[in-house]
Amino acid sequence: MSKEDGFARLDALAQAELVRKKEVQPIELVEAAIDRIERLNPQLNAVVTPMYDLAREAALGALPDGPFTGVPFLLKDLMAAYGSVRLTSGSRMLKDYVPPEDNEIVRRFKRAGLIVLGKTNTPEFGFVPLTEPLLFGPAHNPWNLDRTTAGSSGGSAAAVAAGLTPMAHGNDGGGSIRMPSSCCGVFGFKATRTRTPLGPDIFMDPGGLAIEGVITRSVRDSAAVLDAIAGPDIGDSGAAPPQTRPYLQEVGVRPGRLRIAAITSAGADLTVHPDCIQAVQETAALCADLGHEVEEAAPGIDLFPAETTMLYWGYPAWEIDRWAKIAGVTPSQENLEPHTWMVYQFSKELKAVDFLLAETAAQQLARSIGRFLTRYDLLLSPTLAAPPMPIGAFALPQDNLEMGKWMCFTPLANLTGQPAMSVPLFWNQENLPVGVQFVGRFGDEATLFRLAAQLEEARPWADRRPVVSA
Repeated sequence: MSKEDGFARLDALAQAELVRKKEVQPIELVEAAIDRIERLNPQLNAVVTPMYDLAREAALGALPDGPFTGVPFLLKDLMAAYGSVRLTSGSRMLKDYVPPEDNEIVRRFKRAGLIVLGKTNTPEFGFVPLTEPLLFGPAHNPWNLDRTTAGSSGGSAAAVAAGLTPMAHGNDGGGSIRMPSSCCGVFGFKATRTRTPLGPDIFMDPGGLAIEGVITRSVRDSAAVLDAIAGPDIGDSGAAPPQTRPYLQEVGVRPGRLRIAAITSAGADLTVHPDCIQAVQETAALCADLGHEVEEAAPGIDLFPAETTMLYWGYPAWEIDRWAKIAGVTPSQENLEPHTWMVYQFSKELKAVDFLLAETAAQQLARSIGRFLTRYDLLLSPTLAAPPMPIGAFALPQDNLEMGKWMCFTPLANLTGQPAMSVPLFWNQENLPVGVQFVGRFGDEATLFRLAAQLEEARPWADRRPVVSA
């Protein structure tokens, strides 16, 4: 194995350590990552906007002294504005939009020393959990190219799983970090509401659903990135409860004996695939072997509050009209996908009272899950209700409900603001990854990182490589 190929087996902190010790130069890491993208991306369609010249310029220049100085990185082509580089949000409506400056999350990634090599594939405006936009075509799962990466951070998850870069940006408004992490066999962490900034364009999306973050192979990378990007921006209206110490210091700390509630169903009318049930059962047994107390216990609330979720997803009109105003374009059936146009028209008909009723219902869910998590430290469930589906399995908009049932476990943490993670502990008979989800107490990312590191040590996943891999 060449030195350049060996880089692909290192996590981001390990690559940064090589730079810090002057054993490699940032440009070496960048060129090796570019080579991997050029070789593998034609099969994956994970990277849709290369930024190689900008990356080389940054690698040869004066980089900030951060925890990831010199490490190659990818930005999801949604919400992450990088000045002078197009930001399409996966939509033909924005195919020519170029933001004038970086937004805050990109500034923080840069201050951490990361070098951006490109933008990754995403569904139109991130509205569906499938990375199959008409603008760029589908992203392909590196474990099986005929299967979905899920979404909306599907391009990022595929890139990390295949080893294009050690980690990549993602954001999560209904499971968009956790679902593709489950499908691609990588680690996906959603922080507590308002832990990371969304500015300067907005201080919070309607309902506070979305959170910025990353997809990684190692737990410690995810913790270290959150240390680098956490904290309110100027003008933000609120902030998550303060952490007691850096999250990276939580990795390796034994979590103690945790009380974990396990569920394998989100409701009587929702079918969960046997592989997903088995993944939870095996994870529960592993947690018990590690000394934790695990029992079947449901919160006693509707884990898939379809009416509340759909009312919240009435915000496409806000999102589309906001971007139309910024980019100086007009939304139409010609520049929006049929499903997006449908939900755009639907959301135009909603009234303020509809949103306020949905907000009230979400607050009631937050109080209910909060009370439940006074008795338990964590809630364990499948991440998705079935393994990675074939690309094109859902014909939108006809299969909206079935698609919603597939992603029934993840939106709750967005509606209530809880931190949550998808952990890659199980592969089925088809060698497809099936993630499990842990939801924690509001503001308590520390317990999740402690347990994740313990699980990673007990059942390592970083050396499991997909069919398409560096």
